[in-house]
Amino acid sequence: MVDTSSSVKTQRELTREAFDRLLGWLDQDRDRAADKYEEIRIRLIKVFETRGCANCEDLTDDTIDRVARRVHEISGTYEGNPALYFHGVARMVYLEYLRKRPKLIPATCADAGQEIEHRYNCLEDCLNRLSPGNRELILNYYEDESRIAGDPRKEIAARLGISPNAVRIRAHRIRESLSRCVRNCMMLKDGSMKASETPD
Repeated sequence: MVDTSSSVKTQRELTREAFDRLLGWLDQDRDRAADKYEEIRIRLIKVFETRGCANCEDLTDDTIDRVARRVHEISGTYEGNPALYFHGVARMVYLEYLRKRPKLIPATCADAGQEIEHRYNCLEDCLNRLSPGNRELILNYYEDESRIAGDPRKEIAARLGISPNAVRIRAHRIRESLSRCVRNCMMLKDGSMKASETPD
């Protein structure tokens, strides 16, 4: 048997009178009505969960509140399983939820392609702004990193006559500088850059 007094507390806008009327519509037997109420509530929560809603219990309570407020209008004429009426109201609540939810506008393939091209142009521009030595180091670093199975720093260090650790530090600094430069470039829609945004 379900404790109907605790069920009332879960309803934010449902009065005792409205809740009693709702139970009476579900079944004349108070215990069976309470069981049906809990079964309907659990099913509604699962319905909202499967639809990916963030606040399933709130949406369920809203659905039950709406049904309870209309019981006095429909109880005399409604035919069939009351649970179906709950599910019909839940559909309306779900549609309202979708309308109120902030919409994420997906980028089209063309937009995505333009963004990739713009990012590539920014990277190319930023690379050209590097000093010749830094540009050579970072290009060799990533070219060798993809080509060599081991540590690319050793081969670059041998070519440049510096230690592998120095190669790692310099590559890291250049990469960070390039990242800042590309971010700034992307924020300027036309791809132009200020002198202060030139990478080191």
